[in-house]
Amino acid sequence: MRIITTQQSNFAGEIARLIDRFSLADEEIEEKVKAIIQRVRQEGDQALLDYSRQFDGVSLTQEELLVSEAEIEEAYKLVRDDEIAAMKLSIVRIREFHRHQKNTSWFYFEENGTVLGQLITPIERVGLYVPGGKAAYPSSVIMAVVPAQIAGVKEIVITSPPGRDKKLSPYTLVASDLLGVKKIVKVGGAQAIAALAYGSETVPRVEKIAGPGNIFVTIAKKLVFGVVDVDMLAGPSEVLILADSSANPEYVAADMLSQAEHDERATTILVTAEDSIIQEVERQIAIQVEQLPRRQIASRSLQDYGYLIRAADLDGAIDLVNQLAAEHLILAVENPFSILPKIRNAGSIFLGHFTPETIGDYLAGPNHVLPTCGTARFFSSLGVDTFCKRSGFTHWTRSSLKELGPMAITLAEIEGLAAHAEAVRRRVSED
Repeated sequence: MRIITTQQSNFAGEIARLIDRFSLADEEIEEKVKAIIQRVRQEGDQALLDYSRQFDGVSLTQEELLVSEAEIEEAYKLVRDDEIAAMKLSIVRIREFHRHQKNTSWFYFEENGTVLGQLITPIERVGLYVPGGKAAYPSSVIMAVVPAQIAGVKEIVITSPPGRDKKLSPYTLVASDLLGVKKIVKVGGAQAIAALAYGSETVPRVEKIAGPGNIFVTIAKKLVFGVVDVDMLAGPSEVLILADSSANPEYVAADMLSQAEHDERATTILVTAEDSIIQEVERQIAIQVEQLPRRQIASRSLQDYGYLIRAADLDGAIDLVNQLAAEHLILAVENPFSILPKIRNAGSIFLGHFTPETIGDYLAGPNHVLPTCGTARFFSSLGVDTFCKRSGFTHWTRSSLKELGPMAITLAEIEGLAAHAEAVRRRVSED
């Protein structure tokens, strides 16, 4: 892990490299993704089947692209009752949190009879990408589907890459079924994003795509944006821990390792003004990493993207936290609620010594589909708003137009738009 301090001469350069550690400006990958998208647009399902053979080593027929009722029934036989109970609890808690996010339409009247307002409407059809292959991510299903349902989305399409056995994870299927999702497509990668954006014989064209994925998925989302909307362009997972002298180094190390085990490019950062915390956390990481089944992945992540940062004081540490704008932020401090109002940039915030990021991945309530790589400066977590549209509306009476219309005529004439002015003038000039 890299140990850096705010006092060292090259600190600004180190932080700049940390902020810019990942980029979507990979021309070679982008050209490959462009080719995939173009072929899916031209050939539809046939391209999806060919890419499944090429990239996933799976030979599917067109009929096998959609998950069948028999596959869902089989999935329930492979999932234990206690695992189903855990998923159900997660659904209840995620739904309760997101229920509070729902906005309603509103309007107001002016004295002259004008009515103004905003109409909130759900997106009609959305595509949700769920990572798959060898891994199982039922939590990603829950986190994406629940806010879409609360928003009122009528049709949800899930895509996920199959394993070599031609099947999706039974946990993904059970979670989808518990939520009532009927259309699940066995396709992954950039080709899945292309199919959702442009449609195929099997995959319906959607209006928005959401959900995490690898670099090919993310670049595909970037390239189809504008044809459809996308939630965000996310990179590898990351955690930033702000710690004061009250922090427990054992807990901090465990939280850092919980992110490092995701993949070799996951980023783990500790920011503190306490030398003793840095020393003890480093010692704890060395002990705990050896106990992990995925210790090789975690070790590589820590070696390449692990940072222990010594700030001059707590205020300086908070400034650095806002500058880094991390996906997950843990406030491992004595009084986290006093720090919370000072946080401007973070995907999701975990307060205190007994709120591990893990609980946010599964049960806490806030969404775990979050902006990464500093994009929390302008992106928000997935939520009900992600799946809604806002339309302003207004209604004017003849009297209200006569009262204020001349001002609109003046502004139109300033901009040299005579037809704009005339559209008002013809109405206000009538007796």
